[in-house]
Amino acid sequence: MELTKLTTGDVAYRYDKSIALFFSGPRKVLSTSLYNGGYHEDFTAVFNRDMTQGAGMPCETFADTYVESMRIVAQRIGLDPDRTTGMGTAAQMENVSVQSRSYKELTVTALVTGGVETNGGRVGDPASYYKTVPKKCGTINIILVIDADLPPGILARALVTCTEAKTAALQELMAESRYSCGLATGSGTDQTIVVANTESPLYFEGAGKHSKLGELIGQAVIAAVKETLGKQSGLTPEHQHNLLRRLRRFGITGDTLWRDYERRMQDVHLIKPRFLHILHEIGACSGVFALGVSYIHIYDEFLWGLLTEEETHAAGAYFLTEMARCADVPLPAERQAGEDYMQAMAVFLVDAVCARAEKLPAGGTI
Repeated sequence: MELTKLTTGDVAYRYDKSIALFFSGPRKVLSTSLYNGGYHEDFTAVFNRDMTQGAGMPCETFADTYVESMRIVAQRIGLDPDRTTGMGTAAQMENVSVQSRSYKELTVTALVTGGVETNGGRVGDPASYYKTVPKKCGTINIILVIDADLPPGILARALVTCTEAKTAALQELMAESRYSCGLATGSGTDQTIVVANTESPLYFEGAGKHSKLGELIGQAVIAAVKETLGKQSGLTPEHQHNLLRRLRRFGITGDTLWRDYERRMQDVHLIKPRFLHILHEIGACSGVFALGVSYIHIYDEFLWGLLTEEETHAAGAYFLTEMARCADVPLPAERQAGEDYMQAMAVFLVDAVCARAEKLPAGGTI
């Protein structure tokens, strides 16, 4: 099916688990893909391919190497394998976001698929390989089409601006790294293809943040990344408005808190579903979520070297006290010797559940 027709005259089609963008004329292409990556001026199309076989299954491989697999994909979807570049992904093509931004005669279009629930990472996280090529599919894949001509160096600058925009979108969603307690800056396997229209009478020699072209790239990519992440995995501002979800990157979850409760209460008084219900009710109390994420941000500032340990613990104690007041539970106990910052939050949440449970009649519910 036809997905969209661009101002360049190029047409994107979605079919056979793929999105293929067919060029209507000569284009300049810069691709980060291992398959026909780099800079080219003789391509006739580019594509993005869903390589998944099913939930929990590894990505499809049609040959011994990723490059040969992608050549076979190109042939299967009717493209010249020597005159195209493509990206594999674990995201579904029906969750694509197409966003265009225009100013006067200039239009920029981003076609983005992606998800960061399983592969989100922060640059500088511990790596998983050195020389071996990982057989993983790309997660946030971007095809960025600029309806203007650019010199090769500025095409590369457009790629940098595009990448900054992707990271900005993840920051605004507070997406977590799955490999550290940091915030994600992308996934470990992201790929990008930037296309410029050689035939356009428009010619730009800047694509950074001070240029109008850079502004349009940023706006289109941020909007497209946010939309596709919402479609693919439900990563939205509403979804992130959950204290336990925001604590997950520090290893604090409903399960870990339940285990803490079991250890502390030798004769367990609550069944697990009731414990979790009370826990979520506390997190939903007016003001608790805002105070809780402020507590988390203070710790981020400490990890980034912007706050001292003394400042961090003093501010954290204040936020926990205010959270207790909002949730109408006893004020938190003084920090124990050796208790780290995030452990104090875990202790507070278990104490809060216990305090709430004591107020309930036998068999009662919140």
